[in-house]
Amino acid sequence: MALQRRPINMIDTWNGELYSRVLVIHDIPVLLQVSQSGAARSPRLDIRAQAHLIPRDAKAHITQSLEVLLGLRVNLRPFYRLAKADRRLSKLTSRFMGVKPPRFPSVFEAIVNGIACQQLSLHVGLTLLNRLTIRAGVPFASPSRTRHAFPRAQDISELSVRALRQLGFSTNKGIALRQLSKQVVSGQFDSEGLAHLRDEQAMESLLTLRGVGRWTAEYVLLRGLGRTNVFPADDVGARHNLARWLKIDRRLDYSSVQQLLAEWHPYSGLIYFYLLIDSLSSGSERQRAGAWNQGLAA
Repeated sequence: MALQRRPINMIDTWNGELYSRVLVIHDIPVLLQVSQSGAARSPRLDIRAQAHLIPRDAKAHITQSLEVLLGLRVNLRPFYRLAKADRRLSKLTSRFMGVKPPRFPSVFEAIVNGIACQQLSLHVGLTLLNRLTIRAGVPFASPSRTRHAFPRAQDISELSVRALRQLGFSTNKGIALRQLSKQVVSGQFDSEGLAHLRDEQAMESLLTLRGVGRWTAEYVLLRGLGRTNVFPADDVGARHNLARWLKIDRRLDYSSVQQLLAEWHPYSGLIYFYLLIDSLSSGSERQRAGAWNQGLAA
């Protein structure tokens, strides 16, 4: 598993060998721990689930969650065929062959992350999300420590704007998170139903939400819906990565990013991903919240 997590990340943890997070299955918190064994070309995931009462259908839920979280079902063969015929792309992808793009386990979690981390450093965004998770997430208690699942819509909807402000969110973000959660709980907004919409339709639906602009909507398409054809071109860090890769000295704007990526359509999101891990592996600390917040970069 090619994962990196910031030490302050309390939602997803990765110590170099073990990935873990708490999932909620039928209101029951389940601690999921995943490690990898076997050869690089034929890896095996070793999965351990702990709960005071394991739900009967936990295996199906865990399998589905891991397929999303770790991008296990993403077929990279067409992308690699394109890369093989392209010198620049081949050099970029060959270093990380087999690495698949991670996602959030739910679209709702992706939207909350997008709203929370707007215009903030990754460190500050994670700090806010940690506080929110401790305050509202379902706890999993063990003899050594207590961990929390990322809050569900019903968990956040019970918080007041004042409570969210006390956690460090601005008033606007607090209102946006509360409204989103209430809309999801009431069925007014079907966050998971966005998976059945085309990109344009999903974007249009996301942009109706308070606190969601173009960057957040494209971020959700990529990180929440797995639309690997989407490159969030408003992400300043991603623009810098692209310019550095293509050896372009001028500043890129949204339209120029789209033009530059046209020849690699529909794999723009995968290029975003590989440029990010290349930047991280090179020791760059200039990634802002547009990076894969709780995925690769967090």
